[in-house]
Amino acid sequence: MSFDQSGNDPLGFMRNLWSGMGFSIPGMVAPTFDVEELDKRIKDMKAVEGWLRMNLSMLQMTIQNLEMQRTTVSTVQAMSKMASDAAQSMQQAATGETPAEPAVDASGKAFSEAAMWPWQMMQQMREQMEQAAAAQSTAAEASEPAPEKSPRRRK
Repeated sequence: MSFDQSGNDPLGFMRNLWSGMGFSIPGMVAPTFDVEELDKRIKDMKAVEGWLRMNLSMLQMTIQNLEMQRTTVSTVQAMSKMASDAAQSMQQAATGETPAEPAVDASGKAFSEAAMWPWQMMQQMREQMEQAAAAQSTAAEASEPAPEKSPRRRK
């Protein structure tokens, strides 16, 4: 059974396309028995294989890098939210306010507050240390016995 060039050959289009570029489709043409030509093809295919492997490893490293960035960003966002919530609850507890939903205006106030979480956390730690020191000093004063007046013996 032979195919004519009128369009019944399903691979005729591909043959014409590739042969116009100077490439031959493997398995589509008669195999060559020239050892030098085979060595050249093997060398070319190994070069392409090495290039593809390099691109694959670069792609895998890029994917891993993006996954690490995503994890880092989500962790920082969660820490920022926790610190912001803790600062807000401590501030509300200090002022005696009831917790309300934070209002976010269009100017991005939420982002500026989130950027301040390290400062707020350090302020909270300083306040807690001051309170602990004050409590410790009052406890030390309360635990010291008052000097007793002992009666002197008269002889």
